Amino acid sequence: MTTDPQDLDRLQAICRTTFTETFGDDNDPADLEQFLAEAYSIQQLTHELESATSQTYFYNVNGQTAGYLKVNWADAQTENNYPAAMEIQRIYVLKRFQKLHIGGRLMKKALSVAKDLGKDEVWLGVWEHNDNAQGFYHHYGFERVGQHTFTVGEDQQTDYLLLKKL
Repeated sequence: MTTDPQDLDRLQAICRTTFTETFGDDNDPADLEQFLAEAYSIQQLTHELESATSQTYFYNVNGQTAGYLKVNWADAQTENNYPAAMEIQRIYVLKRFQKLHIGGRLMKKALSVAKDLGKDEVWLGVWEHNDNAQGFYHHYGFERVGQHTFTVGEDQQTDYLLLKKL
C-alpha cells in the first residue's frame, strides 16, 4: 500500500468508523475520542504504512471500502512475546457489510501472508468483552495464551492474547 493521501484519508476514515461502531457504546466518549485521535492520526497511519514489517489491506465491495486488515511482524509487532510470529493487529469490517463473510476472507488473507513470510504462528489481541470476535477467532483455531492491557484514552482494558499455530 502506498502512502498516497487518498489512501491515508480512506484508511483513517475506516479505522475511526469501524472502531467506533465496534466499541463506541462501551467506552466513555472522551476516552474514545482521545484514542481515535492518537491511534488513527495521519502521522501514526503514515508511520505504519511506511513500515517494512507491516502491511495493510483494504477490502472493497462494489467500489466501497468495506473492511481492512493490518498485519505486523518483526519489530512492528505491538508485543514482543512472539518475535518469530506474525501479529494480526486489526481486522475490521463496517457494520453494514457484516454477515457477508468479509472477516473470513480477511482472516484467510492474513494466514496466507503469514505462510508467505514463513511464519509458524500468528497471534492477536481481542478485548475480553468482545465475545463475537472471540468466537470468530476460535473458529479459525486461535487459542488463548495470555492477556495484556489495551488503553482507550485513560481507560485500561484487558485484551486476551490468542495464538494459532500454522
